[in-house]
Amino acid sequence: MQFIDLAAQYQHLKSKIDQRIQAVLNHGQYIMGPEVTELEAQLADYVGVKHAITCANGTDALTLALMALNIGKGDAVLVPTFTFFASAETVAFANATPVFVDSDPNTFNICPVDLEKRIQAVQAKGRLTLKAIMAVDLFGLPANYPAIQEIADKYDLKIIADSAQGFGGEINGQRAGSFGDIASTSFFPAKTLGCYGDGGAVFTNNDHYAELIKSYRVHGKGQDKYDNVRIGVNSRLDTIQAAILLEKLAAFPQELKNRNALADFYQKYLSERFNTPLVPTGYVSSWAQYTLVAENRDHHMAKLKEKGVPSMVYYGTCMHQQTAFKDLGYKQGDFPVAEQLAKTVFSLPMHPYMDEEQRMKVTKAANS
Repeated sequence: MQFIDLAAQYQHLKSKIDQRIQAVLNHGQYIMGPEVTELEAQLADYVGVKHAITCANGTDALTLALMALNIGKGDAVLVPTFTFFASAETVAFANATPVFVDSDPNTFNICPVDLEKRIQAVQAKGRLTLKAIMAVDLFGLPANYPAIQEIADKYDLKIIADSAQGFGGEINGQRAGSFGDIASTSFFPAKTLGCYGDGGAVFTNNDHYAELIKSYRVHGKGQDKYDNVRIGVNSRLDTIQAAILLEKLAAFPQELKNRNALADFYQKYLSERFNTPLVPTGYVSSWAQYTLVAENRDHHMAKLKEKGVPSMVYYGTCMHQQTAFKDLGYKQGDFPVAEQLAKTVFSLPMHPYMDEEQRMKVTKAANS
């Protein structure tokens, strides 16, 4: 059994993906070819924004967002401590300072209450200039953007929505990627919408940000690639990856239904024994992961392995506990909810092509 069965997905979409790849091989426009433009239009339409700008990977997407917002040395960006390293890494890479925030105990996403406390603490010290909140859509569930937006407006902060795990999620019909000032996603193969290599995208309704990001991703180009008007990066999505994503995006709505059906199945058979994920009223999760909470996590994961069922931990180390951020001065106990989650969460296989026999195997193994 695969934790995420990309081979099963490929077999389902094989003929269409192969045709798309062959079309790229035939026209030979491997960099910024017509499939890239087509994909960007379809992504913008799906998410519900004016601009979708593809790039080389999800980490670059966050970096490009920070560049567009002119965030750098002396600035601070608020980031959840319970997330993948790239969220905070890109802030540090921009020479800004990540300010970590604890998790909501129910959704595991960034906690709005703790967020405001951390903002006030930074303001009281007066050493850093608060610029933005980087929210993360954890495990497929969008962050609490209505509450985050209120806080951002109150303190005049921008919002960067890291929707690498949230693509396909919704709040009251509004899709992940359309919240905040700039949003990003990743097309890493294991994501809900993934390619066969690295890839990413940035979403915004702001024309100025869009033009900056389009320039920054190609060495800060102006009218053409040899007219460099600013310092940028090299971060373009390969045409072959765009071709693959076009077929995967076409299949994505049905895959999202399959993911939610699997999550409902897990909920039905596992909720009596485990702390299962909460999806608040009005929210839709895209189920990048299906994550349980158990005090004796290692015992459960060992039993699953004995039964031939893979499991994973996302995430066993919070950002404030990472060696790279040791000089920021955080200590054990500063983020009690996130620290407890890091000790107790584990995730089960989640993908849209799991059959009934595999579903039963997972739930029986988890309950054994």
